[in-house]
Amino acid sequence: MAEVAQERKRPIDDKVHTWPHLVRAEFLVTIFVVVVLTLWALLLDAPLEEPANPTRTPNPSKAPWYFLGLQEMLVYFDPWHAGVVLPTFIIIGLMVIPFIDINPAGNGYYTFKDRKYEILTFFFGFHILWVSMIIIGTFFRGPGWNLFWPWEHWDPHKVVALTNVDLPYLVGIRNQTLSILFGIFCVVVYFIVGVGLFYKWVVRVKGQEFMERWGPVRFGITAFLIVTMLALPVKMFLRLALNVKYILATKYINI
Repeated sequence: MAEVAQERKRPIDDKVHTWPHLVRAEFLVTIFVVVVLTLWALLLDAPLEEPANPTRTPNPSKAPWYFLGLQEMLVYFDPWHAGVVLPTFIIIGLMVIPFIDINPAGNGYYTFKDRKYEILTFFFGFHILWVSMIIIGTFFRGPGWNLFWPWEHWDPHKVVALTNVDLPYLVGIRNQTLSILFGIFCVVVYFIVGVGLFYKWVVRVKGQEFMERWGPVRFGITAFLIVTMLALPVKMFLRLALNVKYILATKYINI
C-alpha cells in the first residue's frame, strides 16, 4: 500500500521529447513538401515572360507581388515616407514587441482568448492593410498605374486628369507659410486626437490598473505605431475621394 501511495504522489510527466517525436514529424512533413513542390515544378510551367528588353518596357511596370504593397503605397505617400519611413516603423514595431507586451497569459502558446487584441491588431495591419495593397496593385492597377475595376478593359490609352492638390490648397490657403503651418497643425492634431482616443480605449478595455503597469513609455510607443498605421487608410481615403496629394508640403519634406 505504501508503494501505491508513493506512486500516486509522483508528478505526472506530460512532456514529449524533441527526438524522435518532433524531429521525425518535421522530417516527414519536409519530405512531403519537397515532393509536392517537385511535382508542381515538373507539371506546371512557370509564368515567365520574355527576357527584359530596355527598349520595350511593360505598361504598367509592376514589382514582384511581395513588393507591390510598397509600390501601391507610393501612390499615397512621398517616396521617402512610403519606401523608408513606414517600412522602418514596421521593423521597429516588431523589435519592440517583447518590451511593450506585458501580458503574461499565453507565453509560449497563443490563443485568441489570451491574445485577442494583439491578434486583431496584427490581422488588421497585415491581412487588411498590407495584403489589400498587394491585391490592389495586382488586380486593380492597369496601364499608367491607373485604377481599373475588374470588369473594365485595361485601356493603355486611358488618360486621367492630374487634379491632385495639397490639403491646404484644397481648403483655400494659397500662402506658402500659412500652408506649412496649416499642414503641421493637421499632423499634430491627428496624432493628439489619435493618441487620446487610443488612451481612452485602453483604459476602457484594460482598466486603469493595466495602464499604470504598462507605463507611459510603452503606451507612447504603442500609441505612436497604432496611429501611424491608421494613417494609411486615412490617406487612401483622402487621395481617392478628395484627390489630396500631401498634408504638409515643403521644399524639403512632404507628409
